[in-house]
Amino acid sequence: MKFLLAGPPALIYALLFAANLVLAGLSPLPVAISEDAWRPLSAHEDASLEDRLAQALKQSSLWQALISEEKMAVGVVDLADPAAPRFAQINGSTMMYAASLAKLAILVAAHWGFEDGTLVETYEIYRDMIEMIRRSDNAATNRMIDRIGLPRIEAVVAAPTYRLYDLDQGGGIWLGRRFANSREVDPDPLKGLVHGATVTQVCRFYYLLATGMLISADRSRQMLHILSFPDIHDKFVSILERGIPLGHLYRKSGTWPVWYSDSVLVWDETGGKYILVAMVENERGEEILSQLVPVIQHLLNVRESPF
Repeated sequence: MKFLLAGPPALIYALLFAANLVLAGLSPLPVAISEDAWRPLSAHEDASLEDRLAQALKQSSLWQALISEEKMAVGVVDLADPAAPRFAQINGSTMMYAASLAKLAILVAAHWGFEDGTLVETYEIYRDMIEMIRRSDNAATNRMIDRIGLPRIEAVVAAPTYRLYDLDQGGGIWLGRRFANSREVDPDPLKGLVHGATVTQVCRFYYLLATGMLISADRSRQMLHILSFPDIHDKFVSILERGIPLGHLYRKSGTWPVWYSDSVLVWDETGGKYILVAMVENERGEEILSQLVPVIQHLLNVRESPF
């Protein structure tokens, strides 16, 4: 890797970066699955788990109403056996406004750029990605967008290699505007959203990372590390952190007026190994996403976070 050092603050980020690389190297993720044995997430959809998920979500009349109106979507991937995951989704291909969850597109595009040489790795970029993901800082996000360019970000998520945005599958992760007033606006072709996602494509994103298949095992490991240690303690994390160390949670969320989204890859020996993604359009979205966590923990028969 090539890094550029510019001024005293960069030395601090250099030391921080080196320490974080050591921590990333200690992580058990991504898991090694041979290319011959690996299958796309769509091949692991589990009808029984999906039926049980649907039944579990019916416990709330509000949740059921939101699901019927396509204002709530949930995706779950059971990774207890990473070589044979079980995937279930409700409204999984429904494109919804995702707010800051769409910043995942920038994370992928940046690492794609590192890999093909169109973006040089610097401590400043590392700092901005940490701020963008763990703290959802919009200023850092906009600097990343300006470095890469919206057309490039959109091209990466729609690339045939991964199709994290796929017109034939209901859309996916889309970022078509900076997180500020901007004349450059490119809404997604299906719903006209500037920051959008589907829970299925976000589940795919985490599954590819967990198995080292997003760009490469090394790049997947780097992205996983940036996603770890979430610094916003709401929605899923407000519940999960009661029983699971933050270093075992790989997470990105988003909120804007009545649109709430959260996504997490949990990898903990006692707290379970799974992916959970949910999006809600409702003023009670924060509460709904927090309440969803123990429902999914019970569904997957993993240790529930204490209350």
